[in-house]
Amino acid sequence: MRYAVYFAPPPGSPFHQLGSRWLGRDAFTGELLVQPSVPDIGSLTGDPSRYGFHATLKPPFALLDTVAPESLLRAVAALAASEECFHVRLKVALLDRFLALVPCEPRDALRGIADRAVRELDGFRRPMSEQELARRRAAGLSPRQELHLRNWGYPYVFEDFRFHMTLTERLSEAEAERFAPAAAEHFAPVLNAPVLIDGITLFEEAAPGAPFLATRHFPFARSAAEVAA
Repeated sequence: MRYAVYFAPPPGSPFHQLGSRWLGRDAFTGELLVQPSVPDIGSLTGDPSRYGFHATLKPPFALLDTVAPESLLRAVAALAASEECFHVRLKVALLDRFLALVPCEPRDALRGIADRAVRELDGFRRPMSEQELARRRAAGLSPRQELHLRNWGYPYVFEDFRFHMTLTERLSEAEAERFAPAAAEHFAPVLNAPVLIDGITLFEEAAPGAPFLATRHFPFARSAAEVAA
C-alpha cells in the first residue's frame, strides 16, 4: 500500500464535483462518472483518473515497516491543524504537455504547505528501491532534482515544486488546442472566483496500479467562514 498527501476539494463541493466529472471518477467514493462530451476524453484522462482529482503535496510513498498507519494519520492531522485557509485563483494551462489547473500567480502559502508536508512526513517513508529510482530518472533530472529524489523520494519538491491539478495525460499540439477550451468552459463556474484552500487529504493506493482513494480529509485550523476572499 502507498499513501499520498494531496490538496483535494472537500467531497461534495462544486469544485470536487467538477473535477471528478472531468476525470470520470470520484476519488472519495470510487464511483465512476459520466465525463463531459469531449472526443477522446476517456483515453486521455486514464492516468489522472487513477490518481484522482488533486494537487500533490507529499507524493506517493510506502510506509516503513516499523510505522503504523495510525501514526501517519496523527501526523497529517497535526499538519493540517497548524495551517490556515487561504484563497488562490486558478487557470487552465499546459504544463509539460499536460493540461492542468495552475495558480494564476505564485503563492508562497501553496509552496509552504508542500514544503512542510515533504519534510514533516518524510520520517514515515520507506526508501525507494533502485527500480523505482530508475523509473523516476527516465524523465531526465537536473542535479538538484537528482538530489531531491535521493533525499525525499521525489524530484519535484522545494524549488522545483509546481502546484498543479492534472487534467489530462500528455497531449499533442492538436489535442491541447481542443482540450484547453473545453476544460476552461467545464471549470468556469469555480475558476471565475478564488478557490479556497482549506485542508489536505490522505489518499491510499491499496496495490500497485490500483485507483487511489481519498480516505481522510483534514480541514485547516481556520474554517472557510473565517477567511475573506
